[in-house]
Amino acid sequence: MRDNLCKYLAEQYPTAFTQWLLNDVSENVSVLKTELNLEPIRADAVTLVQTQHCILHLEFQVEPEPTLPLRMLDYWLRLYRTYQCEIVQVLILLRRTRVQVPDVFEWPNTTHRYRVVKLWEEDPQQFFAIPGLLPFAVLGKTNNEAGLLQAVADQIRQIASKQTRQELSTIVQLLARLQYSKELIQAIFREGMMRESVIYQEILQEGQREGEKIGLQRGRQEGRQEGRQEGQLEGECTLILRQLRRRLGTLPDAVVQHIRGLSLEQLDALGEALLDFQDFNDLAMWLDSQPNR
Repeated sequence: MRDNLCKYLAEQYPTAFTQWLLNDVSENVSVLKTELNLEPIRADAVTLVQTQHCILHLEFQVEPEPTLPLRMLDYWLRLYRTYQCEIVQVLILLRRTRVQVPDVFEWPNTTHRYRVVKLWEEDPQQFFAIPGLLPFAVLGKTNNEAGLLQAVADQIRQIASKQTRQELSTIVQLLARLQYSKELIQAIFREGMMRESVIYQEILQEGQREGEKIGLQRGRQEGRQEGRQEGQLEGECTLILRQLRRRLGTLPDAVVQHIRGLSLEQLDALGEALLDFQDFNDLAMWLDSQPNR
């Protein structure tokens, strides 16, 4: 799932990656959509970015794979055979590991090298100036994890575009789970980034108003509390449904109603799980696995 998030970042912000890894600040950058014939390249982890001078091959991994060196050579050969240009290969490791990760494939008469970037050894400050790279900052080198996470959250809040702000906030929170506790992430983001959503605020206010109406019979304080809870639930549900429709298309009314009946904890789990969904069957299986609310 996390490598999918990184692939998404690279395809949405290719110039950010060429600036970071190639020191190329030109705007003449495009994402290649290709399977290179033969065996298809694993679409869940690989991104190919073409610049004026070369092709940048990005591989994202949470855990290093033993077969990677040979696969990097295989990718290089297929790319060079197709494009006949310089190929720069970079493996980006997301989670700290003590395993020795090779940066070369060696065999008699054959040596092939590629670059390995370990995010936990990278200075997070280099990612702050480029929004497309900001999610990587939370996985950077630090002696103050809470302080770094808070600094990233503060930086996201300064992004002018609401859609970009919400999108990067979601990716940051999901990547941060590789290194931070869920409680810390929620403490910094849940009450800040979610609540600044205009849609969320509108639903929250509607829930508060409805709760206060009920509270005329149960007591004003009780009604306000119920309104806040219902507004939060409805706000989260609306955001999850938007993400599902973008990924899977139109949802049956029965499924929408099922999702609206989920608890906050279940909606939070669905928000993470949906990034791995390939089709509607994956959603249906996930919903079937959930206990009734």
